[in-house]
Amino acid sequence: MDNNKKMEEMLNRKVWAVIGATPNADKTANHIYHTLRSYGYETYAVNPNYTEMEDGTKCYSRLEDLPKVPDCVDFVVPPKVTMKSLEEMDPKIYPYIWLQPGTYDEEIVKFAEAKGFNAVHEGACAMAAIRLR
Repeated sequence: MDNNKKMEEMLNRKVWAVIGATPNADKTANHIYHTLRSYGYETYAVNPNYTEMEDGTKCYSRLEDLPKVPDCVDFVVPPKVTMKSLEEMDPKIYPYIWLQPGTYDEEIVKFAEAKGFNAVHEGACAMAAIRLR
């Protein structure tokens, strides 16, 4: 499946987790988290360094702590953190992942696809894709 079809398929899924979400309003992860929410997505912040976002919503330490399994997991973290997360994640539970620009390299993409994840990458920002729909 080409990247555009994967993007559209994921954007049709309504429950998202943003790994790397932060209450810092100057950070891209914060903008992505709030853009998803403002477009009607049920969005969960995942970052072990925070307990809540600046708007008071809960920030979870791990995907396993979320009140429901997300349809799509959006990565907004350094490549090292992305790889560690993918090594621990089960693609049967979290089949759809969105790799934001700067969160991956070729090795990560190959690993994700070989493990069985449906991955969007190639410079595709979820925030921009949502706004362009």
